[in-house]
Amino acid sequence: MNDHLYRWRNRQIREHVAVIDGKLPPTKVLKNATYLNVYLKKWLQANIWIYEDRIVYVGEEMPPNHSKTEMVECEGQYLVPGYIEPHAHPFQLYNPHSLAEYASKSGTSTLVNDNLMFLLLTNQKKAFSLIDELGNLPVSLFWWSRFDSQSELRDEDEFLDNDKVLEWLNHEAVIQGGELTNWPDILQEDDRGLYWMQETKRLRKVVEGHFPGASERTLTKMKLLGADGDHESISAKDIYERLKLGYYAAIRNSSIRPDLRKILQDLKSFEVNKYDHLLYTTDGSTPSFHEKGFIDDCIRIAIEEGVPTEDAYAMATINAAQYFSLDHRVGSIAPGRVAHINFLTEKNDPTPESVLSKGKWIKRDGVIKMDRFQEIEWSQFGLSELKIDWNITADDLRFSMPFGMEMINDVIMKPYPVKSESQSTVLNRLEDEAYVMLMDRQGEWRTSTFLKGFTKSLGGLVSSYSNTGDIIFIGKNQHDMKMAFERMKELGGAIVLVHEGEVIFELPLPLKGVMTDIPMEDLIVKERELKKILKDYGYHHSDPVYTLLFLSSVHLPYIRITPQGIIDVKKKEILFPSVMR
Repeated sequence: MNDHLYRWRNRQIREHVAVIDGKLPPTKVLKNATYLNVYLKKWLQANIWIYEDRIVYVGEEMPPNHSKTEMVECEGQYLVPGYIEPHAHPFQLYNPHSLAEYASKSGTSTLVNDNLMFLLLTNQKKAFSLIDELGNLPVSLFWWSRFDSQSELRDEDEFLDNDKVLEWLNHEAVIQGGELTNWPDILQEDDRGLYWMQETKRLRKVVEGHFPGASERTLTKMKLLGADGDHESISAKDIYERLKLGYYAAIRNSSIRPDLRKILQDLKSFEVNKYDHLLYTTDGSTPSFHEKGFIDDCIRIAIEEGVPTEDAYAMATINAAQYFSLDHRVGSIAPGRVAHINFLTEKNDPTPESVLSKGKWIKRDGVIKMDRFQEIEWSQFGLSELKIDWNITADDLRFSMPFGMEMINDVIMKPYPVKSESQSTVLNRLEDEAYVMLMDRQGEWRTSTFLKGFTKSLGGLVSSYSNTGDIIFIGKNQHDMKMAFERMKELGGAIVLVHEGEVIFELPLPLKGVMTDIPMEDLIVKERELKKILKDYGYHHSDPVYTLLFLSSVHLPYIRITPQGIIDVKKKEILFPSVMR
């Protein structure tokens, strides 16, 4: 563990003090700056001294020693703290490196990240080494520790045992326990999950809930068990109830839940004029959603909806920092904080013209100064290409179930009755019905049924991107599905579409078949292409990437295809078990 990534050593702190005494020159001085003081909620004038990655002085004086100092004239600009994403899922085709790099360009310089894919795809030692390596990037990356897989794995106890969770919780980069997608179990009888919550509290770290549609009674119970915040509000009333009970509440502006604007509009009827416990999150949006911005876009929406400008910025900075008890380090422009600073041309335009992150220029006067963050050697952390040494057989492609899954929206599935199916390899029965199968990435088991609402005509889609890291097959033609699988194998993991014997789309996912290693800008183009093709073949929802991700997620109703089989989520029953191969 590299302590200096999360705190400064004594020698460094002595140097910071020496700058104030004039014994050392600051690295940068931001002269004549109008900056937002988030504690006073006022715009003040100051000269800001920076030494390497830390703000050391904010006030009227100029440094007595500035022989080697970069002087930055800030007159006519407005400086605000770097923005914080408090709830990132850094594996939605992108990876933690590419997401952080892209977000930093629009001023989001701190991200708190899900650890799910580290748990699924690599071992603990390599995951912690990777976290240390990512800590060297010119952004602040923190993590959370999950308490469940969000699906029904065949080896759930091995996936998350007590020692593993406690190691994560004790890691200095981990600042949160949760999110509690398994809260109904914890509320009823899961003492192991409750113990982990209490250990999180003992370590003075927060517990993040996952309580969509929860009643006041449920929210109260979860508060008693130790929950601190929740990002699952879908209405202004939900937000109000959480604030009333003392929760921190993040409002989503995400690709499947773009709720921020409507919630802020409706909050006016609740006469909410205190914003100190409100945050923003993009909650793992798929790549193309971020084309218009990141947390900066959330601030813009808030200002447009009448949130006082100072509060709109506080929701992206100091509020999140105080929630995680990181306000001594990030979230403000003040002595002792990391030099995450955004330079705006107008107070009501949160997309920065220039960005300082850890005291380094990410962007200056609209020009990207750091084209690529230092590269990560993913293979040394166990995130290399997916190796598949097994083949699909005719027996695997047998689909005979009394019911299938019907898409209500991008992520919610209901059961529907299926008539007996012939042994044909092409499904012609209903226009929008397709075969669907989840196959173990080791080739040991399979779960299959029918999926209604995904496509009207596509021959085959195979995706190694999924919530469990297993392989998804969807299509109307088994020959096309098999061909897509073979191409996915050749690529070492990918999303592949085949129609009438021709590959019509492929997105390589060389990081264990789940994440790309390309820049976000390139990935946005590829994801837009994928969406267009799927819509042309009959996908009539909004976010097919999320459909693939959440096919096996049991925190959503009503029926799911999982490693254990077809599951009724509400009853917690395995309706049809997976089949061993």
